[in-house]
Amino acid sequence: MKEKMKVSDLAAGFGKKKVLDGISISFKENAVTAIIGPSGCGKSTLIRCLNRMHEVNPEAWITGQILLDAEDMNGSSMDPVSVRRRIGMVFQKPNPFPTMSIFDNVASGLRLNGMRDHKVLATKVEENLKKAWLWEELGDRMQESGASISGGQQQRLCIARALAVEPEVILMDEPCSALDPIATAKIEELIAQLKDTYTVIVVTHNMQQAARISDFTGFMYLGRLIEFGQTREIFQTPHNELTERYISGKFG
Repeated sequence: MKEKMKVSDLAAGFGKKKVLDGISISFKENAVTAIIGPSGCGKSTLIRCLNRMHEVNPEAWITGQILLDAEDMNGSSMDPVSVRRRIGMVFQKPNPFPTMSIFDNVASGLRLNGMRDHKVLATKVEENLKKAWLWEELGDRMQESGASISGGQQQRLCIARALAVEPEVILMDEPCSALDPIATAKIEELIAQLKDTYTVIVVTHNMQQAARISDFTGFMYLGRLIEFGQTREIFQTPHNELTERYISGKFG
């Protein structure tokens, strides 16, 4: 598998607080990587560093290197906005734009990128709602508010919105934590389909979910990457005692 992103000796934090310490990890193209670990271990900070959202906080700092297709993402020539177009983000809580219609939610990023032709927009919106398995459910409700649909549909709408700007990498921060089991199953099926086209990185507190959806898994604890490898190996024959204790429920 080709390497899509590579993180080397990454440290990050806020002010005097260090959240990440010496993280080195690579993410393969067209694969799902799960990041697991207890609350507060730095999982969300890690993926926010991957698309330069971490630096939005005025107290945030970062050292180390993050490469995207061998390009230094934090280099002076790399525009943060262009990075975020290439690396899409789906958050823990569904966040459709409540004052926008379903159509406009998906079209918003395209319009920001200068697309104005309504026929082209309509084609792109339909295409990405189909990718998110929403067209059959919502195709006749395009002018309704994005906040009027169910939580699971809202999360898939946010995924469609992220896909519309044609990113290369999709980051998902606990994408199912606010959803019921049926909606969670749909998101998991969608993730399995997305890896055919995208590199997918998922933060999850749900170890069973990580085992189901991912090709690779990284276990984090206290800001460090304790173990990383193929998911089957991590869950069946972990090499680190901390990993084994966490996966077996003996942690703490």
